[in-house]
Amino acid sequence: MSEYQALYRKYRPQGFDSVVGQEHVVKTLKNQLKSGRVSHAYLFCGTRGTGKTSVAKIFAKAINCLNPSEDGEPCNKCELCVAANEGRSVNVIEIDAASNNSVDSIREIREEVKYTPTEGSYKVYIIDEVHMLSTGAHNALLKTLEEPPKHVVFILATTDPQKIPATILSRCQRFDFKRISAQEIADALKSYTEKEGIDIEEDALYLIARLADGSMRDSLSILDQCSAFYYGEHITREKVLEVAGSVDNSVFIRVTDNILNKNAQALIQEVDEMMINGRDAGQFVKDYIAYLRNLFIATAIPDSAAVLGISGESAAELGEQAKRITRDEVTYLINVFSKLDSDIKYASNKRVLLEICLIKLCAPVTENSYDAVAAKLSGIERELKSGKYTKVSAPAQSGEVKKEKPKKKLNKAVTEDYKKAVEVWADIVSEFGNPNDIILKRAELKQLDGEKIYVVCANESNSRVIETKTDKLKDMFAEKLGIDFEIEVISKKDFDKRYELIYGTTEEEEEYDDSSWDNLISTMPGIEIEQ
Repeated sequence: MSEYQALYRKYRPQGFDSVVGQEHVVKTLKNQLKSGRVSHAYLFCGTRGTGKTSVAKIFAKAINCLNPSEDGEPCNKCELCVAANEGRSVNVIEIDAASNNSVDSIREIREEVKYTPTEGSYKVYIIDEVHMLSTGAHNALLKTLEEPPKHVVFILATTDPQKIPATILSRCQRFDFKRISAQEIADALKSYTEKEGIDIEEDALYLIARLADGSMRDSLSILDQCSAFYYGEHITREKVLEVAGSVDNSVFIRVTDNILNKNAQALIQEVDEMMINGRDAGQFVKDYIAYLRNLFIATAIPDSAAVLGISGESAAELGEQAKRITRDEVTYLINVFSKLDSDIKYASNKRVLLEICLIKLCAPVTENSYDAVAAKLSGIERELKSGKYTKVSAPAQSGEVKKEKPKKKLNKAVTEDYKKAVEVWADIVSEFGNPNDIILKRAELKQLDGEKIYVVCANESNSRVIETKTDKLKDMFAEKLGIDFEIEVISKKDFDKRYELIYGTTEEEEEYDDSSWDNLISTMPGIEIEQ
C-alpha cells in the first residue's frame, strides 16, 4: 500500500504563483528579489491557513535558488531548491516557538548565526508562532534582529501580533495575510479535485470554501475528510453538510420565520430533526450567527451577493427574508445568539440551552433592554402593516359628539421654601468641605408632593456617603434660612421610581399625548381601552 499524503501537504505551494489570495504579499517579495533589496527581518501576520509558513519557505528557496526566474520565482529544480522541498536544507531552519520558547533556544540561534552558510547565499530562520516566546526570549532575539550578520534572514510568523513587543515589530518588515475569499478557495479546490479525480459538484465546493472561513488549509482538510467518507461517490452539498456537522441555509430560513411567527412547536421540531441527523447544537449556533450577519447586511444593501461573497441563489433567498424582518429584530437575534454561543461552549447538554433560548424568543418580551423592546415594537409594526390586525370602531349614535381626549397634566408640588433652598444650595456645597463636596456638587435638590427635600445623588454609593451627613445638611439650611427642613438623601434611580409611582410618568415629561399609543393598542385583539 502506497503512503497517503494529506491534501493540505500535497498541495502546499512550491512557488509564488501557486499562493492563493495573497497577491499584495507575493508582489512585494518578488520585487525585493528582483531588485536585490532583501531585508534582514520579516514579520508575517494573519489567521491560520492563509499561507504564512508556505510563503516563508518559498522566499527562503528563492533567495538561495541557483537558477531563479526573471520575476523572482524559485526554479524548484536546482540542488538547493530540491533540498529545501525535501526538508533537508541546512540553509532553512524552522523553529516552533510554541515548544521552543525559552531563552536558551534563542541563545543557540545567536551562536549559530555567526557562521556563514556552507552553500547558497543566506541562512533563513523561520520562527513560527513567535508571539509564544517568553519575555526573556524576546529580549534575547532583539539584539540579533538589531545587528544581524549579512548572510542571515529572519522570518517571524504569528497569528497574534499584538503580543509581540514593539521593539521587535519596529525591526521587521510587516506583511498582513488576509483571509482568502470563498470564491478564490472554491476555484483552487476545483483544480485540486480535477487532479485527484474527486467527483464533487460546484455547490459542494463553494460550501466547503465558506465553512473554511478564509483558511485554505481548513478547506483542504474538509475536502480530504469528505472524499474519504464518500470514497468513489459523487459528493453533493448535503453530503458535505453531513460530514461537517452543519446545516443548510434552508434550516436557518425556517428557524427565522418560526421565530418571527412565535411558532415554538415548529422550532423544537427543527432542533429534534437536527439532533437526529447528528448535527451539533454549538455548531448550529455559530452558523446561525453567521447567517444573521448576512441577513442584517441584506436588509441594508439591496444587491448583497458581491459584498457577502455568496451565490446569486443564496443572495435571493436572503433578500426575500430581509423583506419579512426588520433590522431591530435581526440585531436582537444576533445579541441573543452571541450570548448563547458563549454559554453553550461549557454546557454539558447543549441541546437544552438551545431549546430554552428558542422558546424564550417565542414568549412575550421579558427583557427591559433597548434591543429587546425595539425588536418587539418592530414586530408589532410589521404585523400591523401586514393587515394581521384590524381596528373595529363602534358605530356612532345619532347626536353623539366624540370629544377629544384631553392631554394629561402633571402638577409638581414646589414650595417657596424649596425655592429658597435651591438658591442657597451652591453656598452649602462650597462650605461643606472635602472630601464629600465633590459628591454634593454632582447631587441635585428635588421635591415631590410634600414639604420634604430630596438630595438626589448620582448612584447608591454616593447616597450612602452623604446619608451619614444628613444632620449637618439640616443644620446648614437652618443657619442660612432659619427653616427646619425634612431632608432625605436618595439615589437618582430610586428617586425616578418614586416620581413615576406618584405622577405616572417620567420627570422629564410634564405632559404627553398618548392617543397614538391608544390607537396602536386598540388594533390588538383582546385589548380594550377605556374612553
